[in-house]
Amino acid sequence: MYIREALAQGSADLKFAGIKTPGLDASLLLAHVLKMSRTELLSASTEILSEEACEEYCSLIERRCFGECTAYLTGIKEFRGLEFKVNKSVLVPRPDTETLVEAALEEIGMRNRDIGSEELKINVLDLCTGSGAVAIALKHERPELEVYAADISKEALEIAKENANKLLGDKKIQIFHSDLFYAFCITHFSFSLIISNPPYIPSDEIEMLSAEVQNEPRMALDGGKTGLEIIERIINKAPFYLQHNGTLLLEADPRQMEEIKMLLEKNKFKDIDFFNDLSDNQRVISGRYEK
Repeated sequence: MYIREALAQGSADLKFAGIKTPGLDASLLLAHVLKMSRTELLSASTEILSEEACEEYCSLIERRCFGECTAYLTGIKEFRGLEFKVNKSVLVPRPDTETLVEAALEEIGMRNRDIGSEELKINVLDLCTGSGAVAIALKHERPELEVYAADISKEALEIAKENANKLLGDKKIQIFHSDLFYAFCITHFSFSLIISNPPYIPSDEIEMLSAEVQNEPRMALDGGKTGLEIIERIINKAPFYLQHNGTLLLEADPRQMEEIKMLLEKNKFKDIDFFNDLSDNQRVISGRYEK
């Protein structure tokens, strides 16, 4: 079988199974099997696929048809131009979460302009860091930042540490095993910026999600009965860990934004703002806290 035939057959199988991006997924899986880039794969379309490669590829296509996501099958997901290691211990970084990174960069830029000091030290805490994608992307793009990352899952933190070591080199971030702010309550840390993509799906809705999403760690999805239980915990405690005029940035479901706004207002946050995702939906909300 030629590579182009394998791609066409894999794409057709995935399309029949209801996969939304069959051509892309088929090419990513075959490129993974052949240890090629997708560009190299297209250039090699007339080459013959070995029997061993064909068997491995067919196995991956079958698993994808049954709902395993491509990122878990390849072990890699691109985010902000970086290739992150992922497995079933962490959520797969999604393009919409780049909105959280962009909102943080915008806030950091505003702080530097307002104070007008190139030597200003801005420190950022990323709660529920998972694979470390948000924290690592921020440090990669703004090496001068002091970046801290925390997660309750030890397994997720192992992946975050691997990603940080691979992608940041000497530009280190500090990683903590912590249930939200717990690791920082004794050390009296305070932060310029606290950011989080926390679990925000209502418990009863998880079983209605696609098989692909249900294969991701429930701990990273389940926001409790209302979907806002962890978000509310973060908002209630964040004032104790924010510096004067510090900012909290949260990613959530666009349908939850008005309720989150009320929670922020209840906790005396000001200058509440929203940031839209690629579909022009409100994906990130921010609030500033005055001591």
